[in-house]
Amino acid sequence: MIMKKAQEIVIFDTTLRDGEQSPGCSMDLDEKVRLARQLEKLGVDVIEAGFAIASDGDFAAIQAVAEECRRAKVASLCRTVEADIRRAGEALKNAAFPRIHTFIATSDIHLEFKLKKTREEVLKMTAEGVALARELCDDIEFSAEDSTRSDVGFLCEVLSVAVESGATTLNVPDTVGYTTPNEMFELIKTVRERVVKNREDITISVHCHNDLGLGVANSLAGVMAGARQIECTINGIGERAGNAALEEVIMALRVRADKFGFENNINAQLLYPTSQMLTEMVSFGVQPNKAIVGRNAFAHEAGIHQHGVLSNPLCYEIMTPESVGVPSNDIVLGKHSGRHALKQRFAELGYDLSPSEIDETYKNFTQLADRKKKIYDQDLIGLLPVRNDLAQNVSSFEAAIA
Repeated sequence: MIMKKAQEIVIFDTTLRDGEQSPGCSMDLDEKVRLARQLEKLGVDVIEAGFAIASDGDFAAIQAVAEECRRAKVASLCRTVEADIRRAGEALKNAAFPRIHTFIATSDIHLEFKLKKTREEVLKMTAEGVALARELCDDIEFSAEDSTRSDVGFLCEVLSVAVESGATTLNVPDTVGYTTPNEMFELIKTVRERVVKNREDITISVHCHNDLGLGVANSLAGVMAGARQIECTINGIGERAGNAALEEVIMALRVRADKFGFENNINAQLLYPTSQMLTEMVSFGVQPNKAIVGRNAFAHEAGIHQHGVLSNPLCYEIMTPESVGVPSNDIVLGKHSGRHALKQRFAELGYDLSPSEIDETYKNFTQLADRKKKIYDQDLIGLLPVRNDLAQNVSSFEAAIA
């Protein structure tokens, strides 16, 4: 087991639990085990494998992942209810490093309409639930569901009870994606000052949903305020608009190390392959312009951008595609492309055009690009000016693709 340093961020992946709850993202047992292996290879510290009480399938998947993964911690989610907690403990009994993750809501709206409990009852359930979990497992995480809409004083009271009862990780989730980075920073700072204080054995965690598109930003704000665990998913999948995307969190921490200054155990070159593996398993892929792993994340069509990237990729790329496991960037030829990109592509195809030939070909290219959304190499060959040596090359090219 890799021990964390004070300035390292624990990466808690909940793709197999929260992510799978997203419509269209269900995975069977074999797929869960396969993805868990990849997450461990990626360097994830904690893998939340499911909600043991939810179904026999979830219980079996947690068992299988727990038996398979020997480096990462494996967690099972459960409510602060005895049956839930015992079921989670049973599912994790063969794990090398088990974690019971128990939770209860703390916002007044959840207490009134969902739990139908008083604050005093929630405090009692927290104390009893965490204490029971601690009897079954040494590593206990406690989550105060809907923390960001909870009364801060009551939230801190519940978290303090959880610590007194044996929890060593306190999760402060933005369950409905409601908060903003400034608010998250202040909330985590308050929890650190009122509950954790100077205790180094207690870790604050953040779990941010993306309903307002702020999941990653809120997670990073939490880290800046003292959180040392981020809960996230591959491709950002999860309930409603999803969770903070693991790949975005990791590359933000890495590219802006000057700002954050924290380390983690993730092998970033496996981010894209892991994203692709998940895409194969679920019913949809990521949007083309998705940060880090989207098809267009390292693609350039605008002529000014293409010229800059061809001269030096740093002009328009703040990270290399290879750093996240993407084979290379992609110069896409379209109506926004310029002469430099066109000349480069012809050179790759074996045609060295003079400036006048480029000018003539570029004019015909832009006219074609206005009519076609995608330009193929065959289209480019058809635009070439007639010249004996070019004609010979065209014949060779056409023979090669025939």
